[in-house]
Amino acid sequence: MKNNITKPAIYTAAVLAFALCAYQTQSRLDKPNDPIYKNIDPTVSPGADFFMYANGTWLKNNPIPPAYSSWGIGNEVTEEIRDRLKKINEDALKADAPKGSATQKIGDFYYSGLDTVDIEKAGISPLKGQLNLIDAANNAKDILNAAAVLTTTGSRNIIGMRVGQDDKNSSKMMVQLGQTGLGLPNRDYYFKTDARTAKIRNDYSDKYLPAMLHLSGWDDAKSAAGAKAAFEIEKFLADSSRKLEALRDPYKNYNKITVAQLNNLTPDIDWVMLFKTLELKPVDSVIVGQPEYYRAVDRALTKFGVDDWKAYLRLKLLTSYAPYLNDALADESFRFTGKVLRGQKEQLPRWKRVLDTENGLMGELLGQLFVKEYFPEKAKERYVAEVEAIRQAYREHIMKLDWMSPQTKQKALAKLNAIHPKVGYPDQWKDFSAMVISRESYAGNVMHARHWAYLFNVDKLGKPVNHQEWNMTPQTYNANYSPSNNEITLPAAQLLIPGIKDEDVDDAMAYGYVAASVIGHEITHGFDDEGRQFDAHGNLKEWWTPQDSVQFTQRAQMLVDQFNGYVVLDSLHINGKATLGENIADLGGIVLGIDAFKKTKQYKEGIKINGFTPMQRFFLGYALSWLSHQRDEVLANQILTDVHAPAFLRVNVPFTDVPEFYAAFNIKKGDKMWVDPDKRVKIW
Repeated sequence: MKNNITKPAIYTAAVLAFALCAYQTQSRLDKPNDPIYKNIDPTVSPGADFFMYANGTWLKNNPIPPAYSSWGIGNEVTEEIRDRLKKINEDALKADAPKGSATQKIGDFYYSGLDTVDIEKAGISPLKGQLNLIDAANNAKDILNAAAVLTTTGSRNIIGMRVGQDDKNSSKMMVQLGQTGLGLPNRDYYFKTDARTAKIRNDYSDKYLPAMLHLSGWDDAKSAAGAKAAFEIEKFLADSSRKLEALRDPYKNYNKITVAQLNNLTPDIDWVMLFKTLELKPVDSVIVGQPEYYRAVDRALTKFGVDDWKAYLRLKLLTSYAPYLNDALADESFRFTGKVLRGQKEQLPRWKRVLDTENGLMGELLGQLFVKEYFPEKAKERYVAEVEAIRQAYREHIMKLDWMSPQTKQKALAKLNAIHPKVGYPDQWKDFSAMVISRESYAGNVMHARHWAYLFNVDKLGKPVNHQEWNMTPQTYNANYSPSNNEITLPAAQLLIPGIKDEDVDDAMAYGYVAASVIGHEITHGFDDEGRQFDAHGNLKEWWTPQDSVQFTQRAQMLVDQFNGYVVLDSLHINGKATLGENIADLGGIVLGIDAFKKTKQYKEGIKINGFTPMQRFFLGYALSWLSHQRDEVLANQILTDVHAPAFLRVNVPFTDVPEFYAAFNIKKGDKMWVDPDKRVKIW
C-alpha cells in the first residue's frame, strides 16, 4: 500500500498538541546555544513525524529566501563560508600580488565578475571564436570538430568524454564515453506526460531556446526554426539515453572496446581525428558507458541537417556561458534554470554568484587560504578518530551477520580495512600555475579555467593514478565515496555545524550529525548495491559467493519496496531502485553510528543535556544533518533526476527500521512512525 507523504509542511498546534514530558521539562538549559533544543517543535510527536519534531521550529522561523530553491543547514554553512571567502577575495583585490600567484588569480577573477560595465559592453564577443567555428561548418565532420572544441572548454554537447579509472583495473586511467547532449535535466523530461513536466518541457522548447538564439543575434524566424531543430535533436538522443536507475549498474555501463571497434559502432564518426581535436594523447581503447547513445549520435549526424546542428551547438555554447555574459542572456538563463526548473524567485547577489563560480573553477586555490584560518587541526583529529570508531563498529557488524558466509566476510573485512579516509583538506594541493586569469573578461576567465580543468583531466591518460588528489574542495558542503579508489572524502565544511564551535558540540550530536550521517554513510557506500561490486583494490570484480549476493539482494529489495511506497508530490513517487544506494548508506550509517556512539563516555554516563538523553541527542543530531525544506519545483526535479531521496524521508524512513529509535522515543504501534518488526529492513 502506498503512503502518501507530501513535502514537510509547517505543523501547527491544531495538528497535534504534544507535551514534551520527559524530553523537555527542565527550566534551566545546560547548553543555551544548543541547536538541537532550539529546533524542536513541541506541537509534533516524535512518533508522528520525527523530521518535523526535530526540525519544525527552525523550519517555521526560516522560510526559503526568494533567491533560493531550498533552504537548510547546508545553506547556513555555505553562507558562513561565502562570507569568509568574500573576505579572502576582497583582500586579494587590494593586494599588489605578483602575476601568476594565487592571490593575483583570485583577485583578478573576482574583479572581472564584478565588472558589469565591461561585461555589458562585451556582449557575446567572448564566444566569438567558437561561434565562428560553428557558423563555418559545412558538413558532419565540421560539426563533430566544433563539438569537440566546445567540449574542451566545458560546453556540454553530444560528446561526453572524460579520463577516469578503469572500473576493472583501477590502476589504469582510460578514456570514458558516456551519454550526454541534453538540455533538460534528463531523458524523462522529454517524454513524461504529467502536467508539471510537460509545462517545463514546453517552456524549454517554445520560450527558452528561441529566446537564447534571438539574444545571440538571430531574427525571430531563424530563432524559432533553430530552436525547433535543436529540440528535435535532443529528443532523438533522449530516446536512446538510459534511465536514472539503469545508470547505476556498473557491469551494464562498462563496455571496453578498441578504437577500431568504436569506429565500427559509429561509422560516420572518425574517432582518431576526433580524439586529436579533443587534445588527447594517442588512444587505443575506450570504455563506452552506453553504446546505444553513440549509435544514436551517429544516426543523428545524417538524420539532421547541418543548419540544425549549427543551431544545436550554438545553443549549447550560449546556455553554457550565459550566466557570465550580459544581463539579457544571464536573466533569460536564470528565468528558465532558476525560476522554471528550481522555483527561485530572484537571483543571488552578483558577488555570491561570482564567488560560487570561482569556487567551482579554482576551489583549491581558495581552499588553501580557507583552511589556514577556519579549520583547526584539533577538529580534524576528532573526525579522524570518528572514522576509526565507525570502521571498528562495521567490523563487528560484519562478524555478527547471520546471512553472510565466512568466505565473503573475510573479503568484506579486507575491503573495509583498506578504505582510505581523506578528512578536512588535501595533504597535497593542485598546481594552478598554468591557469591564466586576468581582469579583461569574466566569460574569458571562465573559458580559460574550464580549459585548464579539461587539460588537467585528460593529462591523466597513461599516467599512474594520483591517490592524493581530492575530487572536491575543503569548503564544499558534501562528502563522497570513490569505488575505484576505495576511499571516502570528508571536506572540512561538511563537518561544521553553523553557529557553534566544534569544541562545544557534544559527542551525541557529533556522532549523529557526522559519524552516522556522513562517515558511516560514505563507508557504507562501499557495500551498497553498487559499491559492493568493487573489491578492496577498487576493481569491478565478483568477490561475493552467489548465495551471499542473493541474500543481500533480498534484503535490499525490502528497502526498494519501502521507498517505492512514498508519493511525494502530485503523482511523483520515490524511485526506490534509483535511490537504493543512498538509502542503504543512510541506514548503514545510522546503525554503525549508534554502535560507535555506545562506546563513548557520554553514552555510558547517560547524563541528559537540555532534557534529552544521549541516545535521543544522537537521533536528533542525525535529523539536524538533514535540516532543510525545498520548493515544489526543485522537489519534482530531484525525484526525476537525483539518486537521493528528499531529506525528510532520509530521516523518517530509516529510523523506522532501527530498534534503538523506538526505545529512545517510546514509539508504539499505532504511531505513524511505527513499522512492524517483520517489515523492518536490516542489511548491515
